[in-house]
Amino acid sequence: MNDLQDLTIYHWLLIAALLIIQSTWLFIDARKRGHNRWFWGIWGLMNTPLPLIVYLVWSRIFVKKLPIRRG
Repeated sequence: MNDLQDLTIYHWLLIAALLIIQSTWLFIDARKRGHNRWFWGIWGLMNTPLPLIVYLVWSRIFVKKLPIRRG
């Protein structure tokens, strides 16, 4: 698999599904925690797994615990 042309349609569908799932989770969790949901959701659509790793470290370790919005 040295070339992108070697990827089958199933590989592309798997990549698309991973990006959409990651982006959706980032958007929902960022909204719940009061962070910039659009930034995290859009960045989550661009690549994987870096946005997820950065978000988890940033939101769980570096940012003070903000009150979680419910509702």
